[in-house]
Amino acid sequence: MTYAYLAIAIVAEVIATNALKASEGFTKLIPSGIVVVGYGAAFYLLSLVLKELPVGITYAIWAGLGIVLVAIVAAVTFKQVPDLPAVLGMLMIVAGVVVINVFSKTVNL
Repeated sequence: MTYAYLAIAIVAEVIATNALKASEGFTKLIPSGIVVVGYGAAFYLLSLVLKELPVGITYAIWAGLGIVLVAIVAAVTFKQVPDLPAVLGMLMIVAGVVVINVFSKTVNL
């Protein structure tokens, strides 16, 4: 259940982050509400995850997947398409998350 909570927390954070862009500085009510609810849900679920997983590992997964998903949603929604160096950088971050989860003994604490 821990990884399910983490996945839902990441999705909530991605939704909230993209709504933050759409809120235009909290001047639009509905996107602003999505920001508050999304981040609230994300951090609550993240707090549940941290009962089971180490904070460093949790944050690596959270940040790595969050970066990629935010970039994908922003590319589709706001036409903010990352260039090749940005994509390569994100791929390296994802590779780091994979290395941590596959090879690190820290994950199984």
